Amino acid sequence: MYLKKVNGPRAVTLPDGNVMTRADLPDAKTRRWVASRKAAVVRAISFGLLDATEAMELYGLSEEELSAWHAAVEQHGETALKATTLQRYR
Repeated sequence: MYLKKVNGPRAVTLPDGNVMTRADLPDAKTRRWVASRKAAVVRAISFGLLDATEAMELYGLSEEELSAWHAAVEQHGETALKATTLQRYR
């Protein structure tokens, strides 16, 4: 088995005991961002699996977009990332 060299950890343990790896992240070519994919990126940044600048480069996100996702999760939880509930939490 070949492991690609990456900066930072390959896996992190979340507070609930689950292990999150880089394989759990969305594909770099993702263009349709559903709440679960946004939450995975925010979770990876929060627990040190990805750096914010690395995530912005990998997914083509702006700093404002990523910070809005992070703020929504901090204030209202992962359900705030859904497009149908976006206006309710703003």
